[in-house]
Amino acid sequence: MLKKVYGSAVFGVEATTVTVEVNVDNGIGYHLVGLPDNAIKESNFRIAAALQNNGYKIPGKKIIINMSPADLRKEGSAYDLTLAIGILAASSQIKAEALESYLIMGELSLDGTLQPIKGALPIAVKAREEGFKGFILPSQNAKEAAIVNDLEVFGVDNITQVINFFDKEEPLEQTIINTREEFFKNLEFPEFDFADVKGQEGIKRCMEIAAAGGHNIILIGPPGAGKTMLAKRLPSILPPMTLSEALETTKIHSVVGRVKEHTGLMSQRPFRSPHHTISNVALVGGGSYPQPGEISLSHNGVLFLDELPEFKREVLEVMRQPLEDREVTISRAKFTVTYPSSFMLVASMNPSPSGYFNDPSAPVTSSPAEMQRYLSKISGPLLDRIDIHIEVTPVPFEKLSDDRKGEPSVDIRKRVTEAREMQSTRFKEYDNVHYNAQMNTKQIRNYCVLDEASKQLLKTAMERLNLSARAYDRILKVARTIADLEGSAEVRGAHISEAIQYRSLDREGWLG
Repeated sequence: MLKKVYGSAVFGVEATTVTVEVNVDNGIGYHLVGLPDNAIKESNFRIAAALQNNGYKIPGKKIIINMSPADLRKEGSAYDLTLAIGILAASSQIKAEALESYLIMGELSLDGTLQPIKGALPIAVKAREEGFKGFILPSQNAKEAAIVNDLEVFGVDNITQVINFFDKEEPLEQTIINTREEFFKNLEFPEFDFADVKGQEGIKRCMEIAAAGGHNIILIGPPGAGKTMLAKRLPSILPPMTLSEALETTKIHSVVGRVKEHTGLMSQRPFRSPHHTISNVALVGGGSYPQPGEISLSHNGVLFLDELPEFKREVLEVMRQPLEDREVTISRAKFTVTYPSSFMLVASMNPSPSGYFNDPSAPVTSSPAEMQRYLSKISGPLLDRIDIHIEVTPVPFEKLSDDRKGEPSVDIRKRVTEAREMQSTRFKEYDNVHYNAQMNTKQIRNYCVLDEASKQLLKTAMERLNLSARAYDRILKVARTIADLEGSAEVRGAHISEAIQYRSLDREGWLG
């Protein structure tokens, strides 16, 4: 007898429906075709044990299973439940009138319990698009899949529940989530707050500008100056995620199985901080079966690279294209996947190998040659893509011992959100531009019009600092954000002047 069961394969952040055709006929043998990987090929052992331990068995007949489309590579153990139910239905051990209305996924343990799967959210989105009535999957992933409206989601703990559902028509408990209510309920405030930061008013101002315009920023300072502490607090002043941003971010984390069991929808902006030993594949994504890298897991959030010169140069260079295009495309011989990667880059570094620069009281100093060698690890084109360079100096004892609290993140966030709203209104006719850092050259010319005095100021800075054309655009973008924070429709000389200050690494003395 031939029966069809439906599963799904995830490529990039999109799912493709897989039709599992199970044919049980006279003879002996178990044949699994349709480009399965080793995890799927081994599934017959898990399925046999799980069925036997729950009072069922794989029939001693000729079983042919085809996973269609047959030219699409399938991977992972999430097809165990799909294959098991197909075998039971094709061998008439269970009734299966309603089988084709449901998409079924889950990894089986030997006792029949179900383990969580990856990519539940994109699979649920695809199931709704293709008109399936429901989605049966492990209970650990049920909340994640239930974000999708107009689709019945059933979280199950054991294969027996699924068998009884189809065979004896025993109802399964549907997981229902009000997506909007869940999203706004979990929009709690992050644990790190700028109120805890002593001094560093100039750096806080930089962080506010960076958050308001979505600008990349690099913090340069000696050990213990507070670079990491400031970076960790940046998400607390970013505008709250919109529902569409939350869905997009959750989808990426779902693909790699990083969505927490008790929260269906991610409501906090991600903050990723990879170690400097990371490989370029782990950073941008890829592998034999491409997976999102750290830059995609940071989508709609912050990617923090601590001790930037310690990262391998080739790792940093692969970030150049994603920083410009805000997406990363991974190509293989038979397919291409694209992951979104619209993130804020926050980097930190010591000004020299010893950690101290031009400090006569420092215990260790570096020679100019050592300085040059250290800073040359970061290429000019990469620095050009970072809008704001700012020096972080150690906080004096008087400020450290001051009991007064600084300005809380909630107040800074209000100003940032207001500036972002101005930018959303300005760019409402563009699909891919939402804040100033995303402007292209044409938009910069339209929205950053300068008067003669401002032009002359910028010309002088360009000539003295020997800035590139890309650095010129960065200064204009930052100046536009400073103007937005003040509520100014025009970019004035004061805004240009402040923006020029935030190009520390372009100044004479840093790069020799």
